[in-house]
Amino acid sequence: MKKSNTLLFAFLTSLTLTPSAVAQEVDSWPAKHVQIIVPFAAGSLTDIAARAIANQLTQQLNQPFVVENKGGAGGTIGTNTVAKAPADGYTLVFTDSSFMISAALYPKLPYDPFKDLLPVTLAVEAPAVMIVRTNLAVSNVRDFVAMAKAKPSELNFGSGGIGSSGHLSTELFMSQTGTKLVHVPFKGVGAAITEIIANRLDLALPSLGAAAGQIRNGTVKPLAVTGNQRVVAYPDIPTFAQAGYPDFDVSFRFGFLVPSSTPPAIISRLQNEIAKALQHPQLQQFLATQGATGIDIRTSAYSQIIAREIGVWRGVIQKAGIKAD
Repeated sequence: MKKSNTLLFAFLTSLTLTPSAVAQEVDSWPAKHVQIIVPFAAGSLTDIAARAIANQLTQQLNQPFVVENKGGAGGTIGTNTVAKAPADGYTLVFTDSSFMISAALYPKLPYDPFKDLLPVTLAVEAPAVMIVRTNLAVSNVRDFVAMAKAKPSELNFGSGGIGSSGHLSTELFMSQTGTKLVHVPFKGVGAAITEIIANRLDLALPSLGAAAGQIRNGTVKPLAVTGNQRVVAYPDIPTFAQAGYPDFDVSFRFGFLVPSSTPPAIISRLQNEIAKALQHPQLQQFLATQGATGIDIRTSAYSQIIAREIGVWRGVIQKAGIKAD
């Protein structure tokens, strides 16, 4: 009798896993709060943009989209949390080029970037900005390069950590200009910017959004932005091409990924809702103040960008001889 009851229970349980039941679960998404992991400390543009998008998604879908910062190891700790999470659409990671950099830098990751995570949407892109302390006697990029060449390994630069976007971007700049700066890693780009404000650090190359408030307040000195044209909100900052360095063009790209077996219907819903959020005038205006723009590059094309950038950053890492901690 007990055996038959066990078999009956197993049969009834299996009924909850029928395609129609799964479809109903997908159709009801989101039925509870959605967690967005930002694998970096607060204060970066990744964090700022994630919170702005989360706020708009909350309004659209009538469920809380909650951002949690979980930094460390070049973004791999927070990213691994999502890779190991249930594939039900309730845990996302919003990350930047560090996702590709980590794949090139670390010989062994706790997750497989191609098998364990699925790119949903590349949602935001923004230029990088070169900033220096206000009492550094330079007024443009050429001045800085000249000073760095005259004082090899005497000037320093800060980043959000070894293998971060700011670190590798500056390594690329040094390679192209024949300069040598000393790297000072921090636990987030916000801490590096704070040191520049205090005139204890010479240079950083964060996203424009991460330094936007300090640029407006005059507590850091901007030298140039990446991209093909000046940023409308900051018309006085020249591009690197205008500053005489057309080969240096690094863009910060930010996107959502989920556990790889997340149902396709939820992926599609996420893509459409994120695209809708980025069309909202208030969100567009906010991103513009950060020097950023919303984009809509979905799974297939986003995957191609990931593969291409891993190759690019692997070359930079090998040339600079960078080793992970």
